[in-house]
Amino acid sequence: MQKIDVVIIGSGLGGLICGNILSREGYNVCVIEKNNKIGGCLQIFSRDKCIFNTGLNYTEGLAEGQILNKYFSYFSIMDKLKLRRMDMDGFEVITFKDNEYKFAQEPQHFIETLSQSFPNEKQTLHNYINKLKSICDSFPLFDLNKNSYNINSFDVFNESAYGYLNSLTSNKILQNVLAGNNLLYGGVPDKTPLYIHALIIYSFINSSWRLVDGSAQLASLLAESIKNNGGTILLNQEVKEIISVNKVIKSVRLTDGQQIEANQFISNIHPVNTLKMLDDSAINKAFRNRIHSLENTIGMFTVYLVMKENTFRYMNHNHYYYDEDSVWTTATYDKNEWPQSFMLYTPAVSKSEIYADSVIAMSYMKYDELKQWEQTTVESRGNDYLEFKQRKAEQLIQLIEKKFPGIKSKIKKYYTSTPLTYRDYTGTHEGSSYGILKDFNNPLKSIILPKTKIKNLFFTGQNLNLHGILGVTISAVMTCGELTGMDYLIKKINAN
Repeated sequence: MQKIDVVIIGSGLGGLICGNILSREGYNVCVIEKNNKIGGCLQIFSRDKCIFNTGLNYTEGLAEGQILNKYFSYFSIMDKLKLRRMDMDGFEVITFKDNEYKFAQEPQHFIETLSQSFPNEKQTLHNYINKLKSICDSFPLFDLNKNSYNINSFDVFNESAYGYLNSLTSNKILQNVLAGNNLLYGGVPDKTPLYIHALIIYSFINSSWRLVDGSAQLASLLAESIKNNGGTILLNQEVKEIISVNKVIKSVRLTDGQQIEANQFISNIHPVNTLKMLDDSAINKAFRNRIHSLENTIGMFTVYLVMKENTFRYMNHNHYYYDEDSVWTTATYDKNEWPQSFMLYTPAVSKSEIYADSVIAMSYMKYDELKQWEQTTVESRGNDYLEFKQRKAEQLIQLIEKKFPGIKSKIKKYYTSTPLTYRDYTGTHEGSSYGILKDFNNPLKSIILPKTKIKNLFFTGQNLNLHGILGVTISAVMTCGELTGMDYLIKKINAN
């Protein structure tokens, strides 16, 4: 292969967006993927004629004029996506203390709807929404009309999500309800920054959407654009070594021995895994030690239910259920009492908007519970692992039955995944759901910048500032801005 402009390691969302942007801006790009499918957490799989998402459930900010709509329009994919807007009156439904609470779309509607459950807290909810909006307004690239795309102060990174919600109101139930969908970011009380909560929740409040017939369409559209712009995507090719000379990357070596030279290199895989491919002399020890010391967000155990035909109604919202006194259970759950909470949703399919042919439910699972199988690979973990998964699935289904009585009788078959599954299929370190855990106590340590200590090596993806579709999109734009110039890139995006 001829020497190219940019090699992109990993075809997750961040890698594909970088490939899309740079190829349309005239760069000759090559995306390298170790699996036989592109997409990372955008991948889908099919069982019993049902489509299951591996990671992505829903996305945000796609209404006309909203931020992700602008980005996707620039990527030339907005008008090609198959979308379904979620329930305006409750895109999230949270069961806490046996009562249901709804998160409505659009800020004022959110306030009015939740005020029905908390009539004395309407001003509190106004204050909450205003706080979220102010954080989003101050964050780079959430507003493409701003003159600056850098945060001048780290104040936005230093506030605790848990601490803020506790200070907002003395109503313990409202505190928990407002954090009731923290499975979206694996919230940890003494670490998760408020900006993580704010950017995710406020974006979904503005508008929430499902990708009909699976999330892989997003990966396919981005990949199609890359190829149309002259880029290359290599499948079943794993990067085994990143070769540097005098602390400048020269090429990558693949599993088949092939070397690909480039001027610039972008890694969409976990920074720890990236550094493992680099010789010790390529990067200073202090940076390497910092990256290796970072904690990852918790993983998930997921059960994929194939439903008997026309027995379980499609729900155009997500449901979060808590069988305990707090929604902040990430670091404290007891494996002997697991599960105590779950997130459940029915994927959107074009064949029906009335009945669900499948259901996906997930609950936190620590990687430590899977240590004995850490050295195994997919389909070869042994009977004890299969028995472990079956036991966990039955426990989770039993808890789901408490909220949805009779669902067990409607299940035709089920499949499961653990953090090990995510590790092996999507390349997430330790099967982490959302990449590196951000810590408001030491934001400079846990925030990864696109530009590394090597002048032609860059990071992108969910391990930077924010995960999720919008977060990864913004991270990818920041990465590409290092090559194209940020002001130039924003002008191009705004011009669409």
